[in-house]
Amino acid sequence: MSNRISNKDAVADITRDSSSRRELESLPYVHKVGTAPKQKLLTEITNSLKETFLADDPLKPFKDQTRKRKLVLGLQALFPILQWGQDYNFSKFKGDLIAGLTIASLCIPQDIGYAKLANLDPQFGLYSSFVPPLIYAFMGSSRDIAIGPVAVVSLLLGTLLQDELDPIKQKAEYQRLAFTATFFAGITQAALGFFRLGFLIDFLSHAAIVGFMAGAAITIALQQLKGLLGIKKFTKKTDIISVMHSVWGSVEHGWNWQTIVIGVSFLAFLLLAKYIGKRNKKLFWVSAISPLISVIIATFFVYITHAEKDGVAIVRKIKKGINPSSVDKIFFTGDYLVKGFRIGVVAGMIALTEAVAIGRTFASMKDYQLDGNKEMVALGTMNVVGSFTSCYVATGSFSRSAVNYMAGCNTAVSNIVMSCVVLLTLFVITPLFYYTPNAILASIIISAVVGLIDIDAVVLIWKIDKFDFIACMGAFFGVVFASVEIGLLIAVSISFAKILFQVTRPRTAILGKIPRTTVYRNTQQYPDATKVPGLLIVRVDSAIYFSNSNYIRERILRWLTEEEEQLKEKNQPQIKYLIVEMSPVTDIDTSGIHALEELYRSLQKRDIQLIIANPGQAVIDKLHAAEFMQLIGEDNIFLTVADAVLTCAPKMEDP
Repeated sequence: MSNRISNKDAVADITRDSSSRRELESLPYVHKVGTAPKQKLLTEITNSLKETFLADDPLKPFKDQTRKRKLVLGLQALFPILQWGQDYNFSKFKGDLIAGLTIASLCIPQDIGYAKLANLDPQFGLYSSFVPPLIYAFMGSSRDIAIGPVAVVSLLLGTLLQDELDPIKQKAEYQRLAFTATFFAGITQAALGFFRLGFLIDFLSHAAIVGFMAGAAITIALQQLKGLLGIKKFTKKTDIISVMHSVWGSVEHGWNWQTIVIGVSFLAFLLLAKYIGKRNKKLFWVSAISPLISVIIATFFVYITHAEKDGVAIVRKIKKGINPSSVDKIFFTGDYLVKGFRIGVVAGMIALTEAVAIGRTFASMKDYQLDGNKEMVALGTMNVVGSFTSCYVATGSFSRSAVNYMAGCNTAVSNIVMSCVVLLTLFVITPLFYYTPNAILASIIISAVVGLIDIDAVVLIWKIDKFDFIACMGAFFGVVFASVEIGLLIAVSISFAKILFQVTRPRTAILGKIPRTTVYRNTQQYPDATKVPGLLIVRVDSAIYFSNSNYIRERILRWLTEEEEQLKEKNQPQIKYLIVEMSPVTDIDTSGIHALEELYRSLQKRDIQLIIANPGQAVIDKLHAAEFMQLIGEDNIFLTVADAVLTCAPKMEDP
């Protein structure tokens, strides 16, 4: 009897074993997580530095080349004109000639006005559109960017400089400090490019730049009310409250009606020309030539009527001749050295941000590659040389670059053409600007900065990211109601705050299974995704560092607690496995591993097993090194969430 029973048990055991074996054989193959061969420490550091600073592999063209060829390639890398100049022809020159003449007609009146924004004499604006564009034409890699003074940098430089020196009472020292700031602006730009640190300018977010530019445009326009209304006594402050107090405080005695007629009439004409050029791209030349036409007509009108005798302020004498040397005027010692360095770094960074953004925009439109680091070296070199030749900070101008692009420029030769026209102006035409009214220059500047206010971009920022909108508005109101420096500080601060917020508070998500697939996605994004009974799947959408490791651990435990409370209310099976999806986790440090170890111990106390899914190479290597794999078990690390669920789900059914 007992023998029969034991035989039946043996048959049952064999049957169970064979059925279990069939079930295991029917399951898909579960891949193990791979580990890359261990790299040497020096190799790992070298590869990391190469990816950070030499991602584009700039030395690749020099490999397997003769010494003579390497010399040629080196010169072409430093002076791109030597490369594209080989294919230059008369057909391209015709396009560049027309574009150069067009942007010259736009830049000459603008330069005179922008120099006033920087509290410098008019000729310094013209100087800055002669030497820097020539240097850039030889060293720059952009085909479309037009170089010269710009409104925002001129205002920023003028504001920072007058905080240190009075531009009227201390005129000589003020000019010297301007040249010193320009020198250090160039050094900063060139150093960032040479050491391949261009990624630093990306810390100023697009939203902050949009707000800063719009605020600067409002501030610049308000500053021009002095020239537009003919006010003689005007505040040196740039905030809107001080400016409007100064404007309305002089309404009875300070306004000049002849100046207002000239300024408002030509402002309306310039805005109309700008509108026509914007509506019909073929008529771009209307808006490009309108500033020069306005200057000619207004100057002639004042000359024949002698309106200056009735209180209309005019430019008067502009110093004639080529740029004088200013090497001996730069402060290389003393207190002003530090002040010049501080102002130069700020102005240089803003100028660099604007130029690189403009260059990349037009490069993408024409489908060619722009080397950001080469651009920085070119911009820095031209400003260093410019500081030696009586120039102040120059950069890429969006309005001129747009005109340059629409006029059909093919290469940087258009900058050379513009420089030649400016040189001719300095030698021959400057006396003709004697009777040019300041009101027309104010009108030209106002019409130019209107384009810096991008309402569409602000609306888009609001729709996409509310935090970005706060950064945008913070920069805008900081510039308008405080000062350019405060606005810039707010823009940088909010940009850094956003980075810190995203790093310290990364997103996490509960994942569910998409019906009829083996794909697991965020249950909030895909409401029809179903959770697996007894399992909680959490995805971490960030690298795990010391700055966020505790938050991630606590957030996962909160997810777990909330899920267990919901299951308890519904009388459903409790969680037995916690799967952490780590495919978005690009890296982890010791604090991150320590947080995972604490999470594992907390889960053990709740009788819950920790499962890791799809850790990347950097993560898996560090987990191995920290012996975390031995702690949770090699069998609890899977290639995909689907593999983890496939393995854990049958265990839930075991008695």
